[in-house]
Amino acid sequence: MSRETLRPDDSMWGPTDRISLESITHGFDGTTVFEDVSLAVEPGETVAIIGPSGVGKTTLLRMLALFLRPGDGIVRVDGDDVWALSKRDRLEARRRVGMVFQEANLFDASVRRNVAYGMQVRRRWADRLRRHVERLLGEENRRVIEALELVGLADAVDRNVGSLSGGEAQRVAFARAIAYDPDYLLLDEPTSDLDPRNTAVIEDAVTAARNDGIGVALATHDMNQARRIADRVAVLLDDSIIEVGPTEQVFTDPGDPRARKFIDGELVY
Repeated sequence: MSRETLRPDDSMWGPTDRISLESITHGFDGTTVFEDVSLAVEPGETVAIIGPSGVGKTTLLRMLALFLRPGDGIVRVDGDDVWALSKRDRLEARRRVGMVFQEANLFDASVRRNVAYGMQVRRRWADRLRRHVERLLGEENRRVIEALELVGLADAVDRNVGSLSGGEAQRVAFARAIAYDPDYLLLDEPTSDLDPRNTAVIEDAVTAARNDGIGVALATHDMNQARRIADRVAVLLDDSIIEVGPTEQVFTDPGDPRARKFIDGELVY
């Protein structure tokens, strides 16, 4: 997209530039989902979250996306305790985070309208700048095309989404999330039902987003995918993140023996 290539240690990022969970404890109906979970995602890195089905990876992402308030603990965006902010400021923080779900969830319209939708609902100031509508629409169209080029679907911009394959629909969902230039991008099993070709396109787009300075958190069951594209890996197991570190370290020499057994397929859930 339009950013320069950046990494987490670049000097332009400050010490609080990250989205993070701090000592999160949460449960549903008396059942603990998380106990004292902490995780940070910095600009220009991809963090893969791995763990068995039902362990809470989606819930963790929903907390990072500011859709779900934790029972206890702090969610921060660039140093701000989000749930201590005013409703208006919290909405502004939420606008900086994009999320792609396991299912594309597109509405019955053209690819162009689906990708532009994210920008339209986040651009509150458009109503106050009517005299600049033509300029705004030109910028919107440029970003739609850039996002679709990233996922290899620029030539499908005027197709109805009903004509797309499942893999193409997921690529459109990714383009929609990236088009409004979020600071952080959260992906919940975005390639679990895709063929190798569509999976490769999504993975390349994730890498491009990370190289563009976006912080990415990816929940995945695919160990090979985590190893291919993640800078760091977090292992979510037994209500907690039991291991987090550089990808190769986690896969080859994890400190927690439970992480080793999970990665080797020796734990049954």
